[in-house]
Amino acid sequence: MKYKNIYVAASSQHVGKTTSTLGLVSTFLQKDINVGYCKPVGQKFIRDIFVDKDTLLFADLIKFDLVPDLHSPVVLPGSTVRESIKHPEKVNFEEKILRANEQLTKLHDLTIYEGTGHPGVGSVVGLSNARVAKLLNAGVIMIVEGGIGSTIDMLHMCTSLFREEEVPIIGVIINKVRIDKLELVHEYLRIWLGRKRIPLLGLMPYDERLAYPLMSTVAKSIKASVEMNNDKLDNRVESMLAGSLVDVKELKSFQNLLLIASNRTIDRALKRVRTFSEREDIPDCPLSGIIVTGGGDIDDDNMNYIKSFQIPLLRTNLDTYGAVLKISRIEVKINRHTPWKIKRAIEMIKSNINLDMIMNYCTVIS
Repeated sequence: MKYKNIYVAASSQHVGKTTSTLGLVSTFLQKDINVGYCKPVGQKFIRDIFVDKDTLLFADLIKFDLVPDLHSPVVLPGSTVRESIKHPEKVNFEEKILRANEQLTKLHDLTIYEGTGHPGVGSVVGLSNARVAKLLNAGVIMIVEGGIGSTIDMLHMCTSLFREEEVPIIGVIINKVRIDKLELVHEYLRIWLGRKRIPLLGLMPYDERLAYPLMSTVAKSIKASVEMNNDKLDNRVESMLAGSLVDVKELKSFQNLLLIASNRTIDRALKRVRTFSEREDIPDCPLSGIIVTGGGDIDDDNMNYIKSFQIPLLRTNLDTYGAVLKISRIEVKINRHTPWKIKRAIEMIKSNINLDMIMNYCTVIS
């Protein structure tokens, strides 16, 4: 059986396209539908195989052999964009996407296409999200961050591009809504979308767990060198702890803390963490990582503590304030190294989104 295809678009980056796509793909798989995945236009890519990074995540989930021409047919590094502007006659982007679609249609009953950036991304080469959805003859699910006024303004602008291309909009998912605002946002978005005859598929509450970065992401953001336990950079970071202000309340309240301290305060901070753990009879270390700003040695007792709990130890040339500032600005994406986020994303889609409405759109067409 064949179903209508889906194109997942969003109002901007980091709004929840991948999170939502993961949930949708998983749901269709559990309904025993032969579902495929494609990122027709990508920006961030893996150099060795020249595919968009998101395709690796879905290759793991669906268990398919990654074929660049099929699952990531168009990737747009800066050099490609510049060349296509100068010599548009030399590129065949639309043909690549159509060929991939033709093959995926033969292989799968339904294909979910994941967009890139905001709806206008790709326009520079004639491949806006709206244009690509039109080429694929796919209905669009639009993802937008939660709110009322700003969300409605953004939706009006974003959906206009799809209306111009006469692309059907399956519905809208409002993501990252503050829990205390869920009912209010639902009431007013339902009214506004109803007037536009656009279905509201559901609201997903903001879940801070999906915003936890990995130590590897932290290290990259502050250009840190790894001194110890490089193999533990997949540790998640739930909160930051300043070395000069190690607070017992925070140590009691959180796990997976990132300790950030200068070379002058690191020994004192670690001693306090160790003392607290011993006094409270806590067998596990509350630290997921340590960042030391500046040079200098760490005393032997603390080094033994770091070794015994295999805590990744990083150093940066930034001062403590600069490191905290950069880390706090990290934009976190779900990836194959964050299995707990994948599981949570799937749970959230199932719990909060009207999947029957989506299935009704994707009714059997042949």
